[in-house]
Amino acid sequence: MKRHLQNGFALAALLVMAGCTTPIGADKVSPRQAYQNLHENALTSGQFSADARRVLNRYGLETAFKKNPDATLEKLQAIACTDERRDVVYALSELNYWNAERQSRCVKPGVPKQARDSYFASAIYAYLYLLGESTEGHPNPFDIRFRAAGDLYNRGLAQGLMVNTNALVELASGPRQTPPGVVEVQFTQPGFPWNLDLIKAYYSADEFAVRGLSTRNRDSGLGAPLIAVTDKFGKFKESVRAPATVFLRVSGGVRDWSAGKLTATLELYSAFDTSHVEVNGKQVPLQTDTTAPLAQWLNNSPVWKLGLAQFFSAELQNKTGIRRMEPYTPGQIPVVFVHGTASSPVWWAEMWNTLNADPVLRKRYQFWMFNYASGKPITMSAGILRNDLMNNVKTLDPDGRDEALRHMVVIGHSQGGLLAKLTATDTGDKLWQLVSKTNLDELNIDVPTRELLRANFFFKPLPCVSRVIFISTPHRGSYQNTSFVQNLLNRFITLPSDLMEASANLMKLNDTLDLPPSLRQGVPTSLNGMATDNPFMLTLAEIPVAPGIKCNSIIAIKGNDRPPQGADGVVKYNSAHVDYAESEFIVRSGHSCQGNPLTIEEVRRILLENLNDANTGKSATQP
Repeated sequence: MKRHLQNGFALAALLVMAGCTTPIGADKVSPRQAYQNLHENALTSGQFSADARRVLNRYGLETAFKKNPDATLEKLQAIACTDERRDVVYALSELNYWNAERQSRCVKPGVPKQARDSYFASAIYAYLYLLGESTEGHPNPFDIRFRAAGDLYNRGLAQGLMVNTNALVELASGPRQTPPGVVEVQFTQPGFPWNLDLIKAYYSADEFAVRGLSTRNRDSGLGAPLIAVTDKFGKFKESVRAPATVFLRVSGGVRDWSAGKLTATLELYSAFDTSHVEVNGKQVPLQTDTTAPLAQWLNNSPVWKLGLAQFFSAELQNKTGIRRMEPYTPGQIPVVFVHGTASSPVWWAEMWNTLNADPVLRKRYQFWMFNYASGKPITMSAGILRNDLMNNVKTLDPDGRDEALRHMVVIGHSQGGLLAKLTATDTGDKLWQLVSKTNLDELNIDVPTRELLRANFFFKPLPCVSRVIFISTPHRGSYQNTSFVQNLLNRFITLPSDLMEASANLMKLNDTLDLPPSLRQGVPTSLNGMATDNPFMLTLAEIPVAPGIKCNSIIAIKGNDRPPQGADGVVKYNSAHVDYAESEFIVRSGHSCQGNPLTIEEVRRILLENLNDANTGKSATQP
C-alpha cells in the first residue's frame, strides 16, 4: 500500500511538471507585451514576423535561412517566380530588410553597399506586394501586413538611397544592383519646382529628431521624406531646406526581376505641392514631413541673430525684406508674417509649422516672412514692407493673372501689426497735418527730402492686400515704453544715413513747419513712435483700414482681467483694441503670444474665412 502511494505521488508530480512545460499552450501576458508580440517584425525588433516565418516554414526554409540568409532568399525569389501568392512577396520584403540590418552590423563605419542593396530590394518587394499585379488581387488594407509593407517600403527606400551614416541620400539614374538582379533606375522630378542645380544635398528626414516645435507634421503614405538643401542663393544669400518626398515606381514583377528586365523610376515631389500620385489608376498618398526641414534649417540659422542686431543697427540692409519660404505657386494666397520689435522671422516657426499641418491651408496658401530693422521709424519700415510686397507681385505675376496675389493676408505681431496696418490704410493727409498745415509740394526742400517725407506721412492701401491680422499690437503705444527706456536704448540705435540727412533738413524747417515735440529732436526711432503720447500713433489708431479690406485682432491679456482692463506685460488692452476690427479674440498669454496654440487656432479660423471671401471673387478693393 505504501509503495502504491509513493508511485501515485511520483506520477502526480510528473504530471504537474509536465503541465508547466507543455510544448503547446497560451500564456497570459500584459497588454503591451501582447501588442508587441502581434506586431513584431524586422522593423520593430531583431526578429521577423510570424507571417514571414510561416512562408519560410511552408517551404522548409526556416533553418536554412538562419544558416545562410543570402542563399535562402535566392531560393525564395525563385519560388516567387512560380508561386504568385502575395504573402511570398511580403515575406521577401521583410526578410530582405532583416538581412540588410544584419549586413549593416557586419561592416563599420558607414552603410555597406550590400546592405543598401538589400534595403532597396526590400522596398521593391514591398511595392510589388502593395501595388503589383497578382492573381490574388489587391491586398486587404486592414491586413497587418499591408501596414507593415508600407513601412518597409518607406524605410527600405530611404536606407537604400543613403550613402553614409549622416543620412545623406543619393538620387541618380543608372543600373542598381540588388540581390535578385540588376534594376535600371531613372531619376525624374515630376512634382518638384526647385531647379535641381540649386540643390547641393538631400537628407533622409526620418533620421532627424525634431525639438522645440510642438508638432511634427507628417502625412502618412508611401515614399521617403527628404530634406532638400540648397546652395546659398537669392537676395539673402542663404541656404534653404525644402521638404520633398522621393517615390519609387516599379515596372514589372518578380519574373522580370530575375530576368534582369525590371525597371524603376525615382520620382521627386514637393511636400507642399503634391499629396498623391497615381499608380495603375489608383490615387496613392505620399508620405511627407514638412517639419523636419524647418527644424533642421533653424539648427544653426543666422536668422536667430537678426533680431537685436537689426534693432540697433542701420546696417545689414541685405537682410531686410520678404523671404519666400517655398517657390512661388500660382493660385496660392500669400500669408505674410511681420515680426515685432527686436525680433526676427524665427518666432513665427511654431505658427507656420502648425498652420502647414492643415491640408486645406497648405494647399491654398503660401507663407512669406518679412524681416526688418525694427529700430528704424515705423513708417520707414512700413515703406520697405509695402515696396517689397508690390515688387514681389510684379515679379511673380507681371501680367496680373494670378487672382490669389490680390487676396494677401498680412499678419503682424506687436510693432509688426503697425506695419501691417500701413499696408491697408488710407491716411490721407491726417499724419502730415500733425507736422504742417502747408502742402508738402509747396515746401522749399530738395526732391529726395520731399519724397522721403511723402513716403513716411502719406499711405494708400495696397491693391494686393485683402486682410490684416493684428496680434498684441500697440495701436496707442506701449505703457512699458517709458521716456527712460527710450532715452536709454536710443543711444545705441543707429539710423540710416539718408534718414539722418533728411532729419537735418527737417530741423532747418522747424519754424516754418511748427514741428511737434516728437519731431523736434530729429526723426524718431520706433521706440519714440510707440510712445503712448505720440500724436502720430494716436492719430493712426483712429484711422480704420480702407473699405474692402478686413482686419482681425488678437489681444493677449495676462491673468484674469477682463476688457477693458488687462495687459500682456507690454501692451494694455485699451491700446490694442480697435473698433473697426471684424473680430477680436482674447488669449490668456504674455505679449509674445504668436506661438500660443489658441492664437494659432484663431489665425487658422481667419484664414479659412479669408478663403471663403476669395472664393466669392471679392478683390481687395471690393467691399
